[in-house]
Amino acid sequence: MNPQPVFFIAKKEFMDNFRNKWVIVLTIAFALLAIVFSLFGSIFGSGWQDIGATVGVLTSVVTLIIPIIAIILGYSAIIGEIERGSMNALLSLPTTRFEIVLGKLFGLGSILASAIFIGFGIAGIIIGLNIENPDVAGYIIFIVATILYSWVFLCLALFFSTLFKKRSTAMGGAIFLWILFIMIIPTVIQGLLFAEVGFEAVISGEGAQIPDWYFAGRLVDPGSVYTSLLTLSIADAVDPGNFFQTPYPSYYSAALMTVLLIAWISIFFTLSYWRFSKKDI
Repeated sequence: MNPQPVFFIAKKEFMDNFRNKWVIVLTIAFALLAIVFSLFGSIFGSGWQDIGATVGVLTSVVTLIIPIIAIILGYSAIIGEIERGSMNALLSLPTTRFEIVLGKLFGLGSILASAIFIGFGIAGIIIGLNIENPDVAGYIIFIVATILYSWVFLCLALFFSTLFKKRSTAMGGAIFLWILFIMIIPTVIQGLLFAEVGFEAVISGEGAQIPDWYFAGRLVDPGSVYTSLLTLSIADAVDPGNFFQTPYPSYYSAALMTVLLIAWISIFFTLSYWRFSKKDI
């Protein structure tokens, strides 16, 4: 593999989206999001929320908006170039299809990583200046985990971009993808839990025993893996999918959750390259 075309493609993707103000808009949005949620404490008279509490509140929102942003960035990365006719020009250069997909991932991934790092980083500095003994290490873990989570859905979007022949179809598939992972899978798993334990028992917390299969099932959902990673790594962070904050099974660990996120990225990047290598341009 020649790193030069990868860098060229990645740089082009980043600069194109920077000129479209994507990086600036996302950075401001992430910064405001974190500051506003931390400020809720002072609004209600209890002062700024600490890092763990802020991350706990942010988690529910981040798991929803990060996939949408990643999908919007990635769904047309390949098929859009094909429809515009620029893919033929790109393939005529001394570059391979693997280098093209990798360059797209690095370019679009750097947009997400920059916006998350700078936006949440600025917010973290402001929050840290207003609270005592901020959990700096925990907040860095939050930023890194969020970047990994965004790359999961970016790779999923890249795969859909190689799977279909039209950009509109890829967009429809990407929307379905978001619904599947954010709504359908968690709802099905929770529905099975209610069926076994009982809805009233789960909601009331009286006598509710969360079975081990529920936690195992949550590992197929990147959002649940992400929230579990934060809960395991940051004091006071809350996993919204863990009813009554029941202790995790013994096999749950921050290392396992990190490996699972990286595995999602690796698998769907590999599928993206495989599908693109078979695609007639």
